[in-house]
Formats: sequence, C-alpha cells, structure tokens
Amino acid sequence: MLPLELDYEPMEATLTENLPLEAGQWQYEPKWDGFRCLAFRDGNTLELQSKSGRTLGRYFPEVEEALLALEAQQFVLDGEIVLPVGEGFSFDHLLQRIHPAESRVKKLAREFPGVFIVFDMLVAADGQRVIEKPLRQRRQLLEQFAQQYLQKNKRLMLSPATTQSEVTDAWLEQMGNCLDGIVAKRMHLPYQSGNRKGMFKVKKMRTADLVVGGFRYASGGKKALGSLLLGLYDDKGLLHHVGFTSAFNAKEKVELLKKVEPLIEAPGFTGNAPGGPSRWNTERSGEWEPLKPVLVVEIKYDHFTNGRFRHGTSILRWRPDKEPSQCTYDQLPKFYTAMKV
Repeated sequence: MLPLELDYEPMEATLTENLPLEAGQWQYEPKWDGFRCLAFRDGNTLELQSKSGRTLGRYFPEVEEALLALEAQQFVLDGEIVLPVGEGFSFDHLLQRIHPAESRVKKLAREFPGVFIVFDMLVAADGQRVIEKPLRQRRQLLEQFAQQYLQKNKRLMLSPATTQSEVTDAWLEQMGNCLDGIVAKRMHLPYQSGNRKGMFKVKKMRTADLVVGGFRYASGGKKALGSLLLGLYDDKGLLHHVGFTSAFNAKEKVELLKKVEPLIEAPGFTGNAPGGPSRWNTERSGEWEPLKPVLVVEIKYDHFTNGRFRHGTSILRWRPDKEPSQCTYDQLPKFYTAMKV
C-alpha cells in the first residue's frame, strides 16, 4: 500500500519575471508545455492524476501501459504528459485527448502517442515516501530510478535539471518549441504539496507584428472598444484571424475607439474570420466590426497553436513603420508556421 493518498496535491510555482540566481540555492528545470500529472503505482494498480485531482489514465492509455511495464512495483512520480507533434509539443493535440469516446482516444494515442516527462519523486521504488527529503536528495533518487528503470522505455523520460542558470538559455534556444518556460526550485526544501513556497516559474514570451483586422465594442453599447482582432497573412495574401488583445484601461478603450471607427470597412479578414459566440461567452461576443487592414501592432504572446494565439496578447507598441503585408506567419517559430491553418 502506498504511503500517500491519491488526492495528494502537487507543488505549485509562483509566476515571476526573472529567475532567482543565488548560487547553490536553486535547481532549474524546463517547464514543459503539457499536462501536469502525478503517477501513483501500487503493484498492478496505476492512477494518473491531474493537477486538479482528475483522473487522466483513460485519456492516455499508452502512458499507463509504459508505467505498468516498469519493473518497479511501487512509486509516485511527478511529471508532465506531452504530445510530440512535428518539431515540438502540441497542446491542442493534448486537448483533443479529453474525449468521452474510448475509440477516439485510442485512435489519437496511436497517431500521436504521448510521453511522460518525470521531474520529481514522491515515493521511491522501495515504497518509501521521500517527500520530506530536500529536493537535492529527491533528485538523486530520481536519477537513480531513471537509470535503473526508464532507459529502454520511449514513452518515459527524465527531465533535465541544472544548478547553473546560464544553461537555461541553451534550453530555450534548443528546445524552444517544447517549453512553456523555466522553473526554479529551492534545493533545500522538502516537497511543497499544495503551495507555491520555494518554486518559481518564468514564462517564455515572444513578440510578433500583427494586422488589426477588426474590433469588438465593449459591452453596454458602442461607447468604448472591447478588443482588437488580430491577423496574419498567409502565402496567398489572405488575412487570417489569429487572436485578440483586450488589455486596455477605460481611457484607452475610449481613445482606441476613436482610432478604429473611421477605418471600418468590409471584409476585414479575407481568410479565416472571427467565429460566433461560444458556450462560455454571450451572444454579443459574436458581433465584430471589420477594419481596413492598415494598422499594425507589435504584440507579446506565449503560445501559438492550431492557427491561434492560445491566450489574449499584450500590445507592446504600434508599428506605423511596418507594412501590413509584412505581417506573415513566417515571423513565427518554424513549428508554429507548420501548424498554421
């Protein structure tokens, strides 16, 4: 019987702008772009648990099979489930796995099998809990576990770790399409279940120039701007809607409306256009105004997958010096370009 309950909470990280750099105090790890997962094995019983405590095993049968194939009969591992697609990891393909139909899940598992990247150990292969041990000792035990059990299993891998902060630059350069950022953990602390003490994360941010192809009014009338709708040109010269930005204060929303209303002109987007309302948004969210494609903005973003920016973007500056036709998919990383619609 495992010495940890299945509802044991994983440790969390605090978002920060810069990595802590005290020499000898921190371990740095890649922050993978996937689903956080705790793997509990007790004999022939295996449970994959998400960060929120939900069961993941039925959605990733190939990862379950890989973990059950290990000679180690008892362990609890902390890691990330990722899906290699092309030259990086695809979060959109991960989301497609959360499907009610078992046949659909198995089909996707065959097409794009997942990988479990392990970065911490809570219960060792001898069944002993190690959460009270400092990170530096847990890491040693994890590396021994990986050396003994993970070498021949392509669905399981050990995440790299370093105490040298400059190494993280090379990670971002070499594995940029797979990473969500960098994590720093206090080496002297035990496992911090359910809290953010002693663990920090820095998100990887990128920039791109985009065309403003439309906008939405703020709710409550047409007195202020709600969001700008952003686009990129493909190699056929079609402008596709790829995201939005709405991080404006009340004064900016009024001023921006004055800037864009004189430019209202159909069609705005000549390729993929903004969709209608979703199940999370009101009916009004489907209403938008097309703009003459003459405004260019430089934005900051974290992820671009399946032809869209995953989250809302932030404007860094307006680019009157930039021709809208220069705002193409080619400025995105190679993996993202291959994923475009």
